[in-house]
Amino acid sequence: MHTPEAAATDTHCPYCALQCGMTLRPEPGGAGVAVEERADFPVNRGALCGKGRTAPAVLSSRVRLTEPLVRTHAGRLEPATWEEALDAVAEGLARTGRSYGPDAVGVFGGGGLTNEKAYALGKFARVALRTSQIDYNGRFCMSSAAAAHQRAFGLDRGLPFPLEDIPRTGCVILVGSNLAETMPPALRYLTELKANGGTLIVIDPRRTRTAEQADLHLAPRPGTDLALALGLLHLVVAEGRTDEEFIAARTTGWEEARAAAMAHWPELVERITGVPVPRLREAVGMFCAPESAMVLTARGPEQQSKGTDTVGAWINLCLATGRAGRPLSGYGCLTGQGNGQGGREHGQKADQLPGYRKLTDPAARAHVAEVWGVDPDSLPGPGRSAYELLDALGTDVRALLLMGSNPVVSAPRAAHIEDRIRSLDFLAVADVVLSETAALADVVLPVTQWAEETGTTTNLEGRVLLRRRALTPPPGVRSDLDVLHGLAARMGIEKGFPTSPEEVFEELRRASAGGPADYSGISYARIEAEQGVFWPCPEGSAGTQRLFLDRFATGDGRARFVPVSHRDAAEVPDAEYPLLLTTGRVVAQYQSGAQTRRVDELNAAAPGPFVELHPRLAARIGAVDGSPLAVTSRRGRAVAPARITDTIRADTVFMPFHWPGEGRANTLTNPALDPISRMPEFKVCAVRVEPA
Repeated sequence: MHTPEAAATDTHCPYCALQCGMTLRPEPGGAGVAVEERADFPVNRGALCGKGRTAPAVLSSRVRLTEPLVRTHAGRLEPATWEEALDAVAEGLARTGRSYGPDAVGVFGGGGLTNEKAYALGKFARVALRTSQIDYNGRFCMSSAAAAHQRAFGLDRGLPFPLEDIPRTGCVILVGSNLAETMPPALRYLTELKANGGTLIVIDPRRTRTAEQADLHLAPRPGTDLALALGLLHLVVAEGRTDEEFIAARTTGWEEARAAAMAHWPELVERITGVPVPRLREAVGMFCAPESAMVLTARGPEQQSKGTDTVGAWINLCLATGRAGRPLSGYGCLTGQGNGQGGREHGQKADQLPGYRKLTDPAARAHVAEVWGVDPDSLPGPGRSAYELLDALGTDVRALLLMGSNPVVSAPRAAHIEDRIRSLDFLAVADVVLSETAALADVVLPVTQWAEETGTTTNLEGRVLLRRRALTPPPGVRSDLDVLHGLAARMGIEKGFPTSPEEVFEELRRASAGGPADYSGISYARIEAEQGVFWPCPEGSAGTQRLFLDRFATGDGRARFVPVSHRDAAEVPDAEYPLLLTTGRVVAQYQSGAQTRRVDELNAAAPGPFVELHPRLAARIGAVDGSPLAVTSRRGRAVAPARITDTIRADTVFMPFHWPGEGRANTLTNPALDPISRMPEFKVCAVRVEPA
C-alpha cells in the first residue's frame, strides 16, 4: 500500500509532451491518490484527457512490478532480492564487456525518463560501461524534425514559442498530427485560433477528429508530404507572395531552395499527392493572407525515410514567406513522448552529450569530462542509432540494459527485433510493468514511476517542469537512479551516481552550462515559482520563451534554406502489395500500451487493434465491418478487425500501433532510415489486405 507524502501534491501527467498540470490528493483509507484538475497551470488550464485522469491506476500493485525477477536455469522469471538482481545485472554486463569489448554492451533508454534519469543513463553508459552503444526510443519520435531544426536554425527545440501563441496567429498549417486524439487538451488552442478569426489547414491522409475542425483539409497520399510542401512553395513564388526583405536580411541559400521548389509545379504535385491544384492554391492563399502564420508538424511527415528533408521543405515555406523569427509566426514540432525533448538533450542519444552538445566536439567532450571527473579521451565516440542498435543485438551487441522502452511492440519490423532481443546473451530491463520486452529479460528491475519520484521533464515548448513525489513507493521498488548507483558501485565506481534527483539535476546544470540546451540558470525552486522555466537559460537568465526573434542560432545569425526535392518512399505499391499502410495512435492508448493497456477504463474505450479502410476498398476485397482482416507486408502479417469508414483514402489503410500479438502493426512497418536523422519509415509501407 502506498503512503501519501502530503495532503495534496501539484505535479504533471506521466504521458505525452504536453505534461499537463494536475494535483494528486490522497484517497480515504490510503487506497491511493485521486487526480484533480489544476487550472493554474498554463499549458492545459485544468483540462485532462482520459489517460491523465486514470494515470493512478497504473500505480496499483495489481498491475505493476513490486519485486525484482531473475530468470532461473529452468527458464522462468522468479522473484529475487535486490542484491541478487543487481549482482546478476552487473556480472552480465561486465562479463560481456570482458569477453567481447565494451561496445558489445548496449544501453537503450526512453523518452519517458526524467531529465535526471536520462542524464544519469548516458553518463553510466559512457563512464561505467565505456560503451558507445547507447540510444533511445525518442529516435522514433521527432528526430527528423530535430535534424531539420538544427540544419535550418542552428538549434532544436520542439516549439520555438509557447503554446499560448498559437491562438493569436493568423493561420496554422498542421501537418500529420491528430491532436484531438494524441494530445486532446491541446485541441483548445486550435478552437481558440478559429474563434479569434484565424484559419486552420490540416494535412492528413485521414479525415481525423482534428481534420474535422479544419477550414481546409488536404488528404495527400502517404509519403508525399515533401512534394506537397514544395508545391505550395512553388505557388508562393509564382504568385509573388515571398517576403524578399526578410529573405535578404535574415536567411541564406534562397536561390538554390527556390530553384528546387520551382521544379515541382502544381500539376506534377497533384499527380504525386492526389491533392487537386485548386486546393493547393487555396492553401497558399489562406497561409499568406494574414500577417502571421505557423506550420506545425508531427509524426506524419517526420516518420519517413525522407523526414528531415520533408520538415526542411515546410521550414523553407515559413522562411520564404517571412513566417519565422517573428512574433506569432514560425515552424514548430509537436513532440510526442512525455520527455522526448529533454530526453535527447542530456546524453542518451547516440551522438550527444549533456546540454545538447555534440559528442564529436573536442570542447564539448572536455567540458563534460571535467564535470564527470574523467579524461576526455576516455569518452567513447558516437554509436549506432536506435534501430541500428536493435538490429545489431545478438551479433555485435551481445548484452543490453534497457530502461523505459518496449521495442518488442514499438520498433519497426518488430518480429525481427523481437528475434534479435531473444538472441542476446544477456538482457536486463528496468520498468514499471512486465512489458512484452521485459518478459524476455534475464533480470527485471521494478522501478518507481511519476507519482513515486521527483524529477524534471521538458515539454514540447521547451518548458522545464518539476514532477513532485506524491507517494512513497511500495516496498521492493527502487528508482532508476538507485539502480544506476547500485550497478556503478558493483563496477568499482563509488561516486558520481547519486540517488537524489535534485543532486543529479545540480550536476546536469553544470554539464549543460554553455551548451545549446543550457539549463544552468534553472533550479527546482525556480521551476516551482515560475510554473516552469524555458531553456536556454544560462545562469542569471530569465529563460527564453520565444526563440529567434533577434537572430537564429547559426554562426552568422541567419536561417539556412536547404534545397530539397521530392523522392518516393522507400517502398511504393506494386502488383503484390498494392496498398499503403500508415500507422498512428488512438485517444485511449499511449505508445506501446505497456501502461495504458493495464487500465480498465482505457481498455473499454479502445480494447484492441483494428484495420481502417475505405468502403470502396472493402467492397473490392469482400471485407465486412468487424470481421478479421489480414494485412501483409514484406516483413510479416498482422490480423485485426476491419473498421470501414469513408474518412480514409481508398488507396490507404490505417492501423494503431499500441498492441502486441497478431494485431501488432509494427510487424509490418518498414525500418528504412532517413539518411540524416536515422528515423525509420513508420508512416508508409506497401501492403496487401484480404479477409483472414
